[in-house]
Amino acid sequence: MLSTLRRLAGGVKLPLLQTRTPATVTATATQSKHAPKKEGDISSVFASLSGGEAVPLPTRFAELKSSLIHGHEASLIASWSRLLTTLRSEIELISTAGSSITPSIPFSEIRNHSRALPFSRAIRKRGAAVIKNVVPEEEALGWKEEIKAYIARNPGTKAFPKGNPAVYELYWSPGQVKARAHPSVLETQRFLMSFWNNGNKEALISTEIPVSYADRLRIRQPGDSGFALGPHVDGGSVERWEMEGYGKGGVYDAVFEGRWEDFNPWESSCRLKVESDLYNGAGACSMFRMFQGWLSMSSTGPGEGTLLVNPLFKLATVYYVLRPFFEPRNGNKEASGYLDERNWILSENQSSVLQGATMGCTQELNETLHPHLELEKTMVHIPDVGPGDYVAWHCDSIHAVDKLHAGRGDSSVMYIPACPLTEVNSRYLVRQREAFLNGTPGPDFPGGKGESEHVGRMGRADIEDAGGEDGLRAMGLASWEAQFESERQIVRVANSIVT
Repeated sequence: MLSTLRRLAGGVKLPLLQTRTPATVTATATQSKHAPKKEGDISSVFASLSGGEAVPLPTRFAELKSSLIHGHEASLIASWSRLLTTLRSEIELISTAGSSITPSIPFSEIRNHSRALPFSRAIRKRGAAVIKNVVPEEEALGWKEEIKAYIARNPGTKAFPKGNPAVYELYWSPGQVKARAHPSVLETQRFLMSFWNNGNKEALISTEIPVSYADRLRIRQPGDSGFALGPHVDGGSVERWEMEGYGKGGVYDAVFEGRWEDFNPWESSCRLKVESDLYNGAGACSMFRMFQGWLSMSSTGPGEGTLLVNPLFKLATVYYVLRPFFEPRNGNKEASGYLDERNWILSENQSSVLQGATMGCTQELNETLHPHLELEKTMVHIPDVGPGDYVAWHCDSIHAVDKLHAGRGDSSVMYIPACPLTEVNSRYLVRQREAFLNGTPGPDFPGGKGESEHVGRMGRADIEDAGGEDGLRAMGLASWEAQFESERQIVRVANSIVT
C-alpha cells in the first residue's frame, strides 16, 4: 500500500496525503495506543454485541479508498470478475465437504514429514487445522477443574453474558498459566508457525521461538445462545485499509492493484510493522498472532457450542478487502442474477463505508454485507475435538461460534494463539509481564483490577514448574538463546527489550 501511494504522490495531488497526517490520525492513535483500556468484557470488541448504534466512518475513508485503487481501476475490475468466478467453484466444494475439509493431525506425527506433508498442503489452502492429543486428556480436564475451583473461590470474576457466563475475564488462572507454558503446546506452536514464509532474510523474526499471549477462556453451558459470535476476523478492522495500519507493510498491495492471485497470506516479513490496533479497542489485538487458537478442555462436536471457520481462506480475505470498492447495479437481493459479476460494478464515487468495519472493533461479516461469500454455506464447523486437542486458524481467517450450544456437556476452551518472537511482540511482552505480576488483564484487554485480588492466582514459580526455562521465556521472564544463525539478531534485540 505504501508503494502505491508513493507512486501516486508523484503525479496526482491527493487530498488523502494531506489530510492523513500525523497531526490528524497517527498522533491520536499513538497517544492512545498504550493507554489503559476501559473496563468491559468480550462484547466490547464486537460492535454487534456492544448494544450501541453503528457509527459511520469519517469521510477521510472515502478519500483513502479512492487513493488505494487510483490507476488500477481496470485491473481491479478484471480481478474482481476472476475472484467471483473462483469463489463459485470453491463454495460448491466446501458446502459438499463440510467439516471434513479442515485438516487434522495427531500431535505424535507433527515431526513425521511424510505424514505432515498432506496436512501442510491442506492447512495452507484452508487456513485452519486441528492438532489432536497435544496434551493428555486427563491433564486438560484437570486444568478445567482447577479453573472452575478458581472461579468459585473468586465469585467477583467478570464474565459474558452476565446472566449465563460463558467467556470469563480471566488471564492468570491455574489452567491458563500451565497450558501456555506446557512443552507440547509450545512445540505445537512452532510446528504451526513453520508454515509461514519469510521473504526478507533481514526481517527480525523467529518462528522457532513462540511467545505467550494471555487471552481469555470459555466454559459454555448447554443451551446457551448468548455467546453467539457471528462471522468475524480479529486483528483490527479499518486498519486493513489504512496507511498506518496494514499499509505499513503493504500486506494487501497486490489486492488493491488488481493482482489478488499474487497476495501471499503466509508472508511474515510484511506484517512485522503492521499496526492492527490504531484506536485502542478493548480487545483489539496489537500483537502479531500468526494463528489464533484454543486448547480444548471438553469433548465437543458440530452444533455443540463450538467454532466455525471459513475454508475459503485466501479467497475470502481478498473478497472482504475488495468488497468496499464495489456495489450492485440492481440492489434487490431477491432478484435473479444479484450475485452475478455483471450486476456488480466498481463504485464511481467511493463512499466512506467499509462493510463490517468499525473503529476500535473487530471486522464483522454477514450475508447482507458480503453476499458472494455465501456464509450460510461456507462457515463450517471444525471436526470433533476432545480434551487436549488444539485448534488453530490463520489470523486472516473468518471464524464464528455456534449461535446455540445444542450439546449435552460444557464446551470449554482456553484461547492460546501462536505468536513468533518479533520486536513488536517483545515490547508487548514487557507490558504483559507487568500485568501478570500485578494480576491485571493483559494490555490488549478491558482494564480494571482484574485478578489482582483473586485468591489462588498463579505466579512466576508456577510457570517455571509447568514449562521450565522455555515457559519462562515465552512470557518474557527469562532471556532467549539463539539456536540458529538467522535468529541471532532478533534474539539480541528481544533480550535488550525484556531485560
